[in-house]
Amino acid sequence: MEILLVGAVIMFFAVLASAWLMTFARWFPIKGIDEEFLTDYKTMIRAHIDFALMALFCLAFYAVKVPLPVAACWLVVIGGIANPCVFVAAAFDPNFWDKTAWKVYSAISFVITTIGFGWVGITLLDYAL
Repeated sequence: MEILLVGAVIMFFAVLASAWLMTFARWFPIKGIDEEFLTDYKTMIRAHIDFALMALFCLAFYAVKVPLPVAACWLVVIGGIANPCVFVAAAFDPNFWDKTAWKVYSAISFVITTIGFGWVGITLLDYAL
């Protein structure tokens, strides 16, 4: 279950990195770079919030001290990192949603996250009942 803590820390670093990136893109824009580099600021904010929420989920799952399957914990962490990365990629690529590879990545990420969170949810319910 310690992978939940490691994953949360990785996600915290992603939250910090995205905050600095957005701050510099807004406060210190570099003409010719920021317009083409970070093309969708609002989507980057979505990534930032998603990383923070996923980190909090990992910490909450760890904090309840219910023995969780290790594989489920890995899926939660992998999905918790992969899902916000969809928003990160979309923030930098204006044609993100038109590309098949990104659609496949998004679908796989969503499936991994769904299985992980579902598995943890069922485990928590089993423990409670």
